[in-house]
Amino acid sequence: MSVTRLLAISGFVLAALAMLAVEIAARRPNSRVPRLGEVTGVVMRYEAAGLPVGRLAVLGFWFWLGWHFLAR
Repeated sequence: MSVTRLLAISGFVLAALAMLAVEIAARRPNSRVPRLGEVTGVVMRYEAAGLPVGRLAVLGFWFWLGWHFLAR
């Protein structure tokens, strides 16, 4: 395994752990941190000039994620 691949995988693991830590912090009682579902809901409602830009961004993110992890 190359160093570049190891760094990339480590970066994704660290990002996932950070996201998990924020989600745990958001689920505490009286937390002011929004949950991931709430943030996604706000993004999905975003529109610009009648185009569902938020939905397209989420679709693009899932496409990118699948391409990078499943296209081998």
